[in-house]
Amino acid sequence: MPRYLGIPEYRHDLPPKTGVLLVNLGTPDEPTPKALRAYLREFLSDPRVVEMPRALWWPLLHGVILNIRPRRSARAYRKIWTEAGSPLLVHSREQAERIGEQLQERYGDRVVVALAMRYGQPSIANALQELREEGIWRLLVLPLYPQYSATSTGSVFDAVSRELQRWRWVPELRTVASYHDDPDYIQALADHIRTFWQREGGHGVRLLFSYHGIPRRCLLAGDPYHCQCHKTSRLLAEALDLEEGSWQTTFQSRFGRERWLEPYTDKTLRQLAREGVKHVDVVCPGFAADCLETLEEIAMQNRKVFLKAGGEQFRYIPALNASDAHIDTLVGLIEWHAQGWPEFAEDEDPAQAKAEARERQARAQAMGAEW
Repeated sequence: MPRYLGIPEYRHDLPPKTGVLLVNLGTPDEPTPKALRAYLREFLSDPRVVEMPRALWWPLLHGVILNIRPRRSARAYRKIWTEAGSPLLVHSREQAERIGEQLQERYGDRVVVALAMRYGQPSIANALQELREEGIWRLLVLPLYPQYSATSTGSVFDAVSRELQRWRWVPELRTVASYHDDPDYIQALADHIRTFWQREGGHGVRLLFSYHGIPRRCLLAGDPYHCQCHKTSRLLAEALDLEEGSWQTTFQSRFGRERWLEPYTDKTLRQLAREGVKHVDVVCPGFAADCLETLEEIAMQNRKVFLKAGGEQFRYIPALNASDAHIDTLVGLIEWHAQGWPEFAEDEDPAQAKAEARERQARAQAMGAEW
């Protein structure tokens, strides 16, 4: 196997293309302990996710966590699994397909979209291979995490970089670090929440913006995630014209015993119910697609927490998923970050591009190239 990956029998008349790589967190192949063990092993082996010396972490991971957590996680996944598979993968595939259709309609074959999961399948390596075989000259990476964290977006950039180190022809590279305050994203979310309230007969007494948590030490080390989550919440509250005290930001999905970002979603819900708040709505602006953390943790587990503590009505507002407004927002982000790349020039003449490709091939063949 060659040290660096290229395109066998490369043709000099191949037109330039831009690849768009969409990346979400990932999902197991099936809701079984065996599949969860493989998925969690990959996820929890990432030093971006667990910043602990490997000599201390490996015995804990392989000796304890991977012997206990897969069975528990498999039970949770079974509650949300659909006939089409994992909700996260189903929604992500639909997003990629619809984004690809819009870009194809505007730019033809000059722009190619691929979907990857940071952990599990389809892998970043396989998605990039797909784009390499398309002959891309340029690459735009869009992690589907609105707010940046080293534990998520940073890990995606690590994985992409490692794979590109194996390529013979490394493409021009641009990355989208975050879109937590993108006006179109805020507007799409606000309209989505407003439509939910109209359909369901009004809004609750309190609206929680619940985000995935990270260890507090990440914030103290300079990770911008906490600040970006709060900005997203503030902009959404302004777009929805919410009164002070009718909404708040909380953090979910903590793991282990150390202190994570606070306030915690479950503890907040319990406290609100005990204080007499009877009706809450929860939305998760940090998730581009519904998944285990929204459908099982929030809509099921946290619902029970609130009702058991005395609450009377708990409503989870779904993620944007593949809604029209969300797809338009993501396409807009791609176009904004790809400004200046010729493949995104709507006035490009396809006939002229083909003629230039033929000329390029003719010159190469005149110098001894076979194709």
